[in-house]
Amino acid sequence: MKYALRLLASFFLIIISNSGFAQEPPLTFATVERPPFAFLDNGEAAGFSIELTKAIADQLGREISFEFYGSFPDMLSSVQNGERDAAVANISITADRELLMDFSHPIFEGGIGVLLRDDNSGGSFLSALFTRDILFVVLGALGLLFGSGVVMWLMERRAQPYFDRKGGDALFHSFWWALNLVVNGGFEERVPQTRPGRAFAVVLVVSSLFIVSIFVATITSTMTVEALHENVESINDLEGRRVATVENSTSAAFLNARDLPHVTYGSPDEMFQLLENDNLDAIVFDAPILSYYSNTHTEPATRLLPRIYRRENYGIALPNSSPLGEQINQSLLRLREDGTYDELVTKWFGRASG
Repeated sequence: MKYALRLLASFFLIIISNSGFAQEPPLTFATVERPPFAFLDNGEAAGFSIELTKAIADQLGREISFEFYGSFPDMLSSVQNGERDAAVANISITADRELLMDFSHPIFEGGIGVLLRDDNSGGSFLSALFTRDILFVVLGALGLLFGSGVVMWLMERRAQPYFDRKGGDALFHSFWWALNLVVNGGFEERVPQTRPGRAFAVVLVVSSLFIVSIFVATITSTMTVEALHENVESINDLEGRRVATVENSTSAAFLNARDLPHVTYGSPDEMFQLLENDNLDAIVFDAPILSYYSNTHTEPATRLLPRIYRRENYGIALPNSSPLGEQINQSLLRLREDGTYDELVTKWFGRASG
């Protein structure tokens, strides 16, 4: 009887071991919206990091599910606290994060980039010309000419036939006389007749040399500054511009280290919306994400600076001493060797790795 019971128990264990009850539980990965690495497409997780992680799970013979979090800190905290088996997106491998969790081998080499609006509509010359500073200079010059003409009219209206006018007619002709004096040196037939008028005319002619010089210098200076404002070729040119990045990101730490003023937002989508509404001049963030946005959005026109600042490796974040670490690393190596990894890189970024 005991032998029959043991045989039955062994048979039952064999059945259990071959059934789904003995399979390892599904993996749960935390992630966050960061196209093209991770995002929701019609309710389904998609992106380079998502597909790579699914390929790893297939190698391990494990089911996998993804939980989207609202922010990077929340995503990483879920791994650090052991709520999730791992996290994947565009997670930079840093020394500070390594103290709190483990990382897989790098899954992608990225870095910090700079995205700018590229409003080359051909109207930059006019926009540079019609600025507030130039407007003040023009209005000041017109006011000075108008006032000088009125003073000359008061001095010469009884002595010079040209100024023998009344009302609005006198105002315009007086202004016209002052303008021609400054620009052309005056009219020979309209020379002031009174001594005060002649003395005032001499002062105007001498002063006009300085007035014209200041006027031209102001316009030149303003247009030069405006041109430099449009000509951003490096991160050093961002001083004085509206710059944004994601809070608590490696990009924010990079900008802080350079003492470059900026504002931070909770997600790239917030920054992209502000850029589209012309409320930002530049976004400093992960270059692959900025490049993907620039390539998939035609409005507004944008450009990415060619230089990558502070190159970074992205990895899969795991709890400290996670047994999954070695398994994931072995799977990553196999995916690189069989070409799967390069196929995914080409699919999402249009180029092969390395």
